[in-house]
Amino acid sequence: MNLSEILAKCDHTLLAQTATWADIKAICDDGMKYSTASVCIPASFVKQAKEYVGEKLAICTVIGFPNGYATTAAKCFMASDAVDNGADEVDMVINIGWAKEAKWTEITEEIAAIKKACKGKLLKVIIETCLLTDEEKIALCKCVSDSGADYIKTSTGFSTAGATFADVELFAKHVAKHVKIKAAGGISSIDDAEKFIALGADRLGTSRIVKIAKAMEAGEQAKNDGSY
Repeated sequence: MNLSEILAKCDHTLLAQTATWADIKAICDDGMKYSTASVCIPASFVKQAKEYVGEKLAICTVIGFPNGYATTAAKCFMASDAVDNGADEVDMVINIGWAKEAKWTEITEEIAAIKKACKGKLLKVIIETCLLTDEEKIALCKCVSDSGADYIKTSTGFSTAGATFADVELFAKHVAKHVKIKAAGGISSIDDAEKFIALGADRLGTSRIVKIAKAMEAGEQAKNDGSY
């Protein structure tokens, strides 16, 4: 798999609390230049970012992030508001406490309600795998499959660990055929990206693959300039 094919599966991500418009504009520029699947940014920047990129790049945002314990009504409002502001994709966090209580019906119903609030836009469901047992992850694969959501996603990147190969393998075995997989958190190399994709991930949440592409480009430029 070549680098451009990997980049086309990347949600180029910046969710730092300190992010400024200058930072968001820079990753939008990178997303357009390197043809990433989307940029994933805080909801407060969605409208400005969509006005800036137009139809050249998909805008993704996060809701109920990173802890997942907002009410369903609040999450639905956040999803609807994000879409009204121009978001093409929404990544939500489940109520992890509900998962610990095995409230699978409630989780499925919440995801379905948020999917409806997305008004036809893509919904990715973050289950925060590092906080769950394998049995809980398998149960959540069914919740996501039954809810009408488009993707199951490993991690926020804000908890104790990110994506693992084992979790992507587990997802691939237990989600319905219509549910795609997003691996996110800690993806730091081309080799890792390729392996996640080979195991079944259709999207990667990361900023590092674009950084690698920029470094490779700079190296090529240095060679061509004779300064390498």
